Amino acid sequence: MTRLVGFYPGSFDPVTNGHLDVIERACKLVDRLIVGVGVSATKKPLFAHADRIELLKQTLAPVGRRTDTEIEIIDFKGLMVQAAREHGAKLIIRGLRDTTDYNYEMQMVGMNAQMAPDLQTVFVPSSPHVRHISATLVRQIAEMGGDISAFVPQIVLKALKP
Repeated sequence: MTRLVGFYPGSFDPVTNGHLDVIERACKLVDRLIVGVGVSATKKPLFAHADRIELLKQTLAPVGRRTDTEIEIIDFKGLMVQAAREHGAKLIIRGLRDTTDYNYEMQMVGMNAQMAPDLQTVFVPSSPHVRHISATLVRQIAEMGGDISAFVPQIVLKALKP
């Protein structure tokens, strides 16, 4: 039986409750979900790359069991469409919070479709209770000593404590 493989890329710095919402819902669409942690030379990360992968592994293990979905966390450099193809994905999963995300994502869909017409993008709208969460804002709040407990899983909070 052919298994449908999805690819959900991001920096996950840090993994947020918004990411988890999209991942949980994406698991209802695919048999196998590859969560790709991109390496970006332009971003100043809150967590080291290896730490982000470990946090995702710990956070997503129960999601995979609960949804009966095989979840694999990988890292990638370069083009997301190349990483998706290398891991056998047919769907690119992208979360949408608002129209700003939509406008940006539609540009990405057009570019990706030119480079990889065999891959389809599926938008998963964020649930209302997490729609406002942005990893960038969470990072900024954390860097200023604010309380991010409403926005991230417990394991991220623990990882931030010295």
